[in-house]
Amino acid sequence: MRKGRRPESELRLRAEDAEDLAVISACLQDALVSVRDLAYDRDARIFVLVANRFRWEGGARGEETIRPFERTLCGVSFDEIDGVVYRGFHRSEEDRILSLLAIRPNPGAIDLEFAGDATIRLAAAAIRCRLRDFGEPWPTVWQPGHPLDPSG
Repeated sequence: MRKGRRPESELRLRAEDAEDLAVISACLQDALVSVRDLAYDRDARIFVLVANRFRWEGGARGEETIRPFERTLCGVSFDEIDGVVYRGFHRSEEDRILSLLAIRPNPGAIDLEFAGDATIRLAAAAIRCRLRDFGEPWPTVWQPGHPLDPSG
């Protein structure tokens, strides 16, 4: 373990149903994903991505303590995937950065929804997802924000 690393800060989660997947989705909200960091291995039936995720659980601002907000790298894998469809972007756009909004289960599929109407649909009969942080978190002054009223 590297000096300064807080082992309790590293997330390791597994999802096997819609409720579990909602937790992973919340942890990955506003994660930045490079198109070059998406991969599907058809033979192994696995889809993986690397995300630069905002540590929603990390930053705290209270009366007595101020910790900086943080981001960290995170690996996410989906097992038992029978196919992948990309909508709203092309796999050839390797320098494009996608902002993850949510991961939602659908009958026979799992949708990864990104800003700008981009979606990755994973054909899957079951939910088999794993998330694991890796590397050192780093401070950021930018905290993602979302308007409460979508019309405003």
